[in-house]
Amino acid sequence: MNKTDRLLAIVLELQRNKVLRAEDLAATFETSVRTIYRDIQALSEAGVSVIGAPGQGYSLMEGYFLPPVSFTVEEAVTLLIGTDFIEQWFDVHYGRKSRTSRGKIEAILPEPVRSEAARIRKSIRLRTSAEDVSRIQEKAYLEAIRQAILEERKISFHYSKKIAEADGNRQSVRTVAPYGLVLLHGAWVLNLEAYRPPDDRNIRVRIRVQPDIADKVRESNNFYIDTIEEQPEGLLVTFRVRQAEELLQSVLGWGAGVVVLEPESFRYRVKDELENMLKRY
Repeated sequence: MNKTDRLLAIVLELQRNKVLRAEDLAATFETSVRTIYRDIQALSEAGVSVIGAPGQGYSLMEGYFLPPVSFTVEEAVTLLIGTDFIEQWFDVHYGRKSRTSRGKIEAILPEPVRSEAARIRKSIRLRTSAEDVSRIQEKAYLEAIRQAILEERKISFHYSKKIAEADGNRQSVRTVAPYGLVLLHGAWVLNLEAYRPPDDRNIRVRIRVQPDIADKVRESNNFYIDTIEEQPEGLLVTFRVRQAEELLQSVLGWGAGVVVLEPESFRYRVKDELENMLKRY
């Protein structure tokens, strides 16, 4: 962080926290206490009303640096939760930026709005999976893809096909030109509406879902679902796929609560798989 940015950030920190010691500011901005002393002196010389109390710390004179814009509580909560989302779902670079943005937003809020927004945010949480190795790796991939998009570069990656080739191989390497990223059903997808190629999912699969597992099927957020119709005997769910085999594991996972209506070839495929499973028991 350069000096100009740090000076502004110090003012915002003082407005948000009322009183801060030089040691606190040094820790926040990862610099020395001596540098903070010089920064405070520079702010004072620039006309910023910084008050220093021996043994307590620095603060801003009451009424100084009024915010140029005002937010309602609902607007403030919207912005702050937005920074939470960025921190959790984006890569490390934007994670850091989201934290500094959150600090700046909180700093310009009047105390009553800031307090009420904090109270509401305690009851609203964005939760993701634990910060395990896979999550860390996902963010690293996301950063690499984001850079490739900005620099208009192609990327290569290993890809596991859902359906194996004739020789049984499911692994391949793909090279693509990423146009954009879409967060779809909790997973990042290389896609962008304006650049979506013609849809080649021409096979329609329809299943009947019994009422007792209707919620389970709905909440699966299956990528291939086209329509869901409420009917007296349950749900009529239509999928559009390239190959019906892409739905085999999902249909088997829903168990006896679903019945394949069409195509007939897929009905027999499910039946054959169930018979093969039964032979193992």
